[in-house]
Amino acid sequence: MVSEEGQLYTMEGVAAGIIMLLAAYIAVSTTGIYTTGDTHIPDMQLEQLGSDVLAMMDTPDTAGDSKSDLENFVNTNNGDEFKKMFLSYCNATTSGDLDNLHMSAVVVYRSGGEIREHQFVAPDDNTWTGRENTVRVTRWVQLPTTRPAGMPTDMPNDRPKAVLVEVLLWRA
Repeated sequence: MVSEEGQLYTMEGVAAGIIMLLAAYIAVSTTGIYTTGDTHIPDMQLEQLGSDVLAMMDTPDTAGDSKSDLENFVNTNNGDEFKKMFLSYCNATTSGDLDNLHMSAVVVYRSGGEIREHQFVAPDDNTWTGRENTVRVTRWVQLPTTRPAGMPTDMPNDRPKAVLVEVLLWRA
């Protein structure tokens, strides 16, 4: 009937079962589960980064300066330097690799009763697939009465105006 060898096999089976259960418990408890709610966190961080950079660029460098870098770039329609400074500030790190960020920007203004856009920074070629998670950051900029050179001719030229600088930012 039951010999000592059978009891030894039973104890060995129970011990192996406990070890397998512990291994499964450790594997499940140490694995991070990436839920759909977590997918927004990198986007929110990127949006906050872009918003902070725009706020920083909209602050005059020194006391007594009347215009910020952002206002100067829009007033001179200098989208290339705007892009260079914006991405430089976004990638300002003390160590590590630079983030692979891309951007485009438009200046939104009102012309008569219509809302229009002026392409301020065009997206890079071969970087826009349409599948990237893009974040949008905006900042209002006050412009003088005179229309800045290079801006569309339908932008009002008879009064001070506020335009919206809208930046699309994504990782590729």
